[in-house]
Amino acid sequence: MPPHDIPHDTFDNHSAPLGAPPASDRRSLRVGVGGPVGSGKTTLVGSLCSLLRDQLSMVVVTNDIFTSEDADALREAAVLPSERIVAVQTGCCPHTAIRDDIAANLDAVEQLEARHSGESGVGRRGVDLTLVESGGDNLTAIFSRGLVDVQIFVLDTAGGDDVPRKGGPGVALADLLVINKVDLARYVGADTDRMLSDARDRRDGRPVIPTSLVESRGAQPVADWVLRQIAARRA
Repeated sequence: MPPHDIPHDTFDNHSAPLGAPPASDRRSLRVGVGGPVGSGKTTLVGSLCSLLRDQLSMVVVTNDIFTSEDADALREAAVLPSERIVAVQTGCCPHTAIRDDIAANLDAVEQLEARHSGESGVGRRGVDLTLVESGGDNLTAIFSRGLVDVQIFVLDTAGGDDVPRKGGPGVALADLLVINKVDLARYVGADTDRMLSDARDRRDGRPVIPTSLVESRGAQPVADWVLRQIAARRA
């Protein structure tokens, strides 16, 4: 196990914040990335790192049940220096560690931010952006606001164009919904226009972005959205 990877043990979150952390430019914007298995969460996180690492001081926390595979994939791709990526081994259902018992993730986030605080750089007072990637889960998986400030939910076009219509907290309530792998729609008979329309019907005006992450800048609209969240927070 890499030295900074943290297995979930006997943590609880009884003392964790019950509401969203206070908006402050004294710490990073914390962004949760969730979605079903295979939807492209790790690829999206890697793409965001590649697009934003020259503008922002970034760290990443990944979640797997018993392994550190997602963190290992990001390290191997060198999207950030290895010491800026930490894996939490949840030992439980993915939604438990991001919503019900957030202590292991919160501990990892706070340690990682503290380790990289006070770094030199124009306009920097520490970490600007922390990405917390959930393990693959179902449409009910959402993050505790005691863990993240905003959350992104990722769906896979190849998972079925009826999925947005089925709704669920992840689809309806995430701050941003990403419909990923739109390049595969023609191969699996999926109607992306229908997916986008159904998603918007269930999201009460919250944004929906289609992506194809096989392109080097396919995540740019998501990166732009993240930058807007940081700017709004600082304002």
